[in-house]
Amino acid sequence: MKHAFDRFIHYLQKNYFSYWVILGIDTFIALICTWVSFIGIHYITETSKEITSLFHILAVSVISSVLGATLFHTYRNTIRFSQLKELWRLAGSVLIKAVCIAIVIWFLLPQTGLHNSQKIIFVLFDAMLTFIVMVGVRMQLIIVYEFLLNVLNKKNMRILIYGIDDKSVALKVRLLNSSHYKVVGFCIYGTGNSIRRVADLPVYSFKDEECFNKLIHKKCIGGILFARYENTREEEGRLLQYCKRNGLKTLIAPSISEADENGSFHQWVRPIKIEDLLGRSEIHINMEEVMTEFCGKVVLVTGAAGSIGSELCRQLAQMNIKKLIMFDSAESPLHNVRLEFEKNYPGLDFVPVIGDVRVKERLRMVFDIYHPQVIFHAAAYKHVPLMEENPCEAVLVNVVGSRQVADMAVEYGAEKMIMVSTDKAVNPTNVMGCSKRLAEIYVQSLGCAIREGKVKGHTKFITTRFGNVLGSNGSVIPRFKEQIENGGPVTVTHPDIIRFFMTIPEACRLVMEAATMGEGNEIFVFEMGKAVKIV
Repeated sequence: MKHAFDRFIHYLQKNYFSYWVILGIDTFIALICTWVSFIGIHYITETSKEITSLFHILAVSVISSVLGATLFHTYRNTIRFSQLKELWRLAGSVLIKAVCIAIVIWFLLPQTGLHNSQKIIFVLFDAMLTFIVMVGVRMQLIIVYEFLLNVLNKKNMRILIYGIDDKSVALKVRLLNSSHYKVVGFCIYGTGNSIRRVADLPVYSFKDEECFNKLIHKKCIGGILFARYENTREEEGRLLQYCKRNGLKTLIAPSISEADENGSFHQWVRPIKIEDLLGRSEIHINMEEVMTEFCGKVVLVTGAAGSIGSELCRQLAQMNIKKLIMFDSAESPLHNVRLEFEKNYPGLDFVPVIGDVRVKERLRMVFDIYHPQVIFHAAAYKHVPLMEENPCEAVLVNVVGSRQVADMAVEYGAEKMIMVSTDKAVNPTNVMGCSKRLAEIYVQSLGCAIREGKVKGHTKFITTRFGNVLGSNGSVIPRFKEQIENGGPVTVTHPDIIRFFMTIPEACRLVMEAATMGEGNEIFVFEMGKAVKIV
């Protein structure tokens, strides 16, 4: 029995009544109300009932109700999400019915047995009764639905939504039928608030951690939900710390950029990630100019199976390029990227190539077969501690490999080569940073030699630098997160180390924009806000 009940509630959460069912219910209500009004007015006035007239009036009631519902779309609204404006639509629909019945009984059916004053009373009473019953039925459906939902949601996490703006209220409505969360109310920072209720839920204010602790224990709160990324940054040093010390989950609603290609979200609420706390807005660029730059060209991406290289490939796949060459030495990751592209980009002409930038013969074979016009060089070793222990490999891949890719680009007449570098190449203090700086110097020198006529060719060399890429294979963030979840300690290469941060899509958009803007021999550095001191 309980299993059947749960299935019924689950159905209510995920499905809606058919439009025809709602229209049928409204029409039936209108029919019954007209019948009751007609019988009632004749009973009160003790006039004889004209059965033929009653049938005609009931027919008009049904037809006019359907007409009113169609004109005002009263049956197209999800009842459990009804708002005040729905009352105006119902009133308009009922008014259409009243006008139609009035026209009929005054001009087409004079033999109803009613005087003019009685006709007025009949029409008004019928309209009022119809409106009241329709509203009452809807209210009862909402009450029953919320009662059944509360029975099911007893095990759900009780959460508070931070803020009382429009987006916070919309988020509350969105979570009405959530099978995981129960919104208990809204919370704001301050000593008090003049608004006591929003969207039929209480608004709680807290002025310090003690007040916050009392609130969450009194209301058995399990998490705080943020509607905006800006709020998480504002409360990073206050509310987020309160939640952390009390073991509360911190959640956030995804932004529109996280929607899939159909405009829907895989999840309406997710835990706050470290990248949500970046002290700036997400970077966006003019993609039309970028698409014009790469449209119809053969593009080579080295390190195509890595976090940066694979994201570059994803963005290039949407730019109507002629052919995409994915070059990487990691077999399994490249195979996974291939499967992803076969599924998501069936119309793209792409070629996955296993190879190592250290092997000149393999590079020459790729250039000889495909003659790439644009090269994104993302292949590199980037883990600082490993490169300290294996400096020769860092030099072979990051320096020699970059030199060989650059030389091939010139030899085979590529238009541009964009080298992906790092902020660690600025005044480098480790092997990895030094190797990337050497690579930068080489490609810049080669570009200058071409410009001065010392080397034949027309290839333009562009370098992009950015900070720590959140979520990339070489990022410190996953390591920090793992260490924190295990209770610490958090290890860093130096206590005074500072880093800039950006997301993978941001990093790749920067590379794309640099490729479009670059005239040759530039090093593009993005202004990423303030540097973050790790410790």
